[in-house]
Amino acid sequence: MKNDSVNYFDIGPDTPVELINESLEGTLVSNLNIRIEKVTGSEICASMPLCEKTRRPGGIMHGGANIALAETIAGVGSQLLIDMYNYDARGVQVSANHVRGVSGGNVHAVAKIIHKGMSTHIWNVDIKDDDGRLISSVRVLNMIVKKK
Repeated sequence: MKNDSVNYFDIGPDTPVELINESLEGTLVSNLNIRIEKVTGSEICASMPLCEKTRRPGGIMHGGANIALAETIAGVGSQLLIDMYNYDARGVQVSANHVRGVSGGNVHAVAKIIHKGMSTHIWNVDIKDDDGRLISSVRVLNMIVKKK
């Protein structure tokens, strides 16, 4: 982390996105240049650029990068909805449909919670290009587990 005063376990839905992004420094999230842009109680928005870290051979966005984006924001969304000192949200299933390639610019993801249970959260994540065209639609199931 850049700033030792930002503790990932202290972030919540009212935390400014700048501090949430700062708490994710030094992880896969920052390595892929994923940026959280908006957080509400039921929705997380983020972006990721097409760059050498996110493209596959041939120059288009790697499907795995899209999945990493989707699982990241669904995971952050679940973490913001639980007591992170006593519980953890862990991705247990990801199902992705890639419908279009993108060869430049950024992708923009919107994760919406569609089930918020005591032990599971289900998120639907749509990823679009700069022109608003659907790139991938991803369903993420997070399990909420008590820390030992």
